[in-house]
Amino acid sequence: MSSAATRVTGQDQDHLWTVTEHLEDILTTVHPLDPIELQLLDAQGCVLVEDVTVPVSLPPFDNSSMDGYAVRVTDVAGASEEFPAVLTVVGDVAAGQGEPLHVGPGEAARIMTGAPLPPGAETVVPVEWTDGGLGEGAASRMRAHSTAPEGATGQVRIHRPAPARAHVRAEGSDVKAGDRALEAGSVLGPPQIALLAAIGRGTVRVRPRPRVVVLSTGSELVQPDEQLGSGQIYDSNSFALTAAARDAGAIAYRVGAVADDAETLRSTIEDQLVRADLLVTTGGVSVGAYDVVKEALESVGDEDEPGSGIEFRKLAMQPGKPQGFGSIGPDHTPLLALPGNPVSSYVSFELFVRPAIRTLMGLDDVHRPTTTAILRTDKALTSPTGRRQFLRGRYADGEVTPVGGAGSHLIAALAHADALIVVPESVESVEPGTEVEVVLLG
Repeated sequence: MSSAATRVTGQDQDHLWTVTEHLEDILTTVHPLDPIELQLLDAQGCVLVEDVTVPVSLPPFDNSSMDGYAVRVTDVAGASEEFPAVLTVVGDVAAGQGEPLHVGPGEAARIMTGAPLPPGAETVVPVEWTDGGLGEGAASRMRAHSTAPEGATGQVRIHRPAPARAHVRAEGSDVKAGDRALEAGSVLGPPQIALLAAIGRGTVRVRPRPRVVVLSTGSELVQPDEQLGSGQIYDSNSFALTAAARDAGAIAYRVGAVADDAETLRSTIEDQLVRADLLVTTGGVSVGAYDVVKEALESVGDEDEPGSGIEFRKLAMQPGKPQGFGSIGPDHTPLLALPGNPVSSYVSFELFVRPAIRTLMGLDDVHRPTTTAILRTDKALTSPTGRRQFLRGRYADGEVTPVGGAGSHLIAALAHADALIVVPESVESVEPGTEVEVVLLG
């Protein structure tokens, strides 16, 4: 954690943190995870920590890009439908074949896609340019009259000429030995993993995907598919934030809603520390009588470790004013405590938790992209002075349209939004047609 001297103490309850201050405190506290060596498929979604150099050229040998016949250029020069070049087929060349055939004057080797170009051959004629070969019967007749070389399998008529190296993938035409295949900082997706496998790398050194545990709190919460009782609602926050954590690149674990009991929550969090690089709670961080997260965690910390423990704050933002941040447990695992209203928790995740996850991954750019857009709405947007407001919107072609109202409970509006409209602290009204800052969520 950052030193206590750089933080507002719990005694200064009236201090109003800015969004920027809170985010900076998080990002100066959270550090990239230590690198480990992983098998390729286990490394999907992880970030490389070192450059990867190509040990052998790719492809490692000249090979055919077509099914066809490997021939010498002079043997098919001038070939046409009327006057085809007739060559003796000396055998087949398949991908992975051991000892290669040799193609001499007047000869052809039937070759498969990916098979090495045999010695003596200079080009490949696609099978569509031929009669496909005359088969074993022709070869038997040729051998009976001693007109075919040993190993001949027939004849092929070629109806078109082919220049040198036609339909041949040259050795090293993809990457050459000694080239840099991938650089440190690359995120390993399917194409990158394919490249690593193609150059013979079975393992790679990466920063692992962070393990994020998401807990929602509230005795009123019921799991989907269960029957709602009086005063109960379905738990959506834990599903939304777990999905958001996975979208950010984490391995995320969802814990079922914890009832409003401080000891139960404290015990649950302690049990989850074994599998968490980051903990996220939602609910119970404001000033209500049942704000269980504050009660459970406010006193948690190591007195011998400056800056440890959880600090609860008020932020100059809407939605999402109440926030908590700190560390917990013997490894000082970061914990972000988010408000319980669905929109507040999701906006808080995008602004604070997602950058923390991306920092743990070791990425350089941890933020959602931002742009400017023209506000399209029927009436002016209002915003409380001194608060940075984040409104849901839909962005397209340089314009953004508000979706739903400012209420922090409007989940349906959030589901139709793909952007956040940012209204600065100093602005109380935004007129239609005004250029605004937009955070892109897609």
